[in-house]
Amino acid sequence: MSLDGGIRSCDSVGMTNEPLLLTRRDPARNMARFYVLTIEPDLFDGAALTRNWGRIGTKGRFRIDLFGSRQEAERRCLALVRSKVKRGYQQKAETG
Repeated sequence: MSLDGGIRSCDSVGMTNEPLLLTRRDPARNMARFYVLTIEPDLFDGAALTRNWGRIGTKGRFRIDLFGSRQEAERRCLALVRSKVKRGYQQKAETG
């Protein structure tokens, strides 16, 4: 599943433990931000949604939210991605 603009969503097949990196840059406002989302299994048959965000070039802030199932974590992740895309974030082009 992809969102408008070709951004891969949290519930896509390739999301298993693979970080989703979003960036927002606006040189006129001296803005360079990142937002990283990862869904991983936890020790209690649930899922952990890991978020890391901040200014590009810094380690930023970090938060882990625990969910009873992977589906709940994917729903929250998708809501966060949609919110960030509305605010101007874009998926970083993959290098390979």
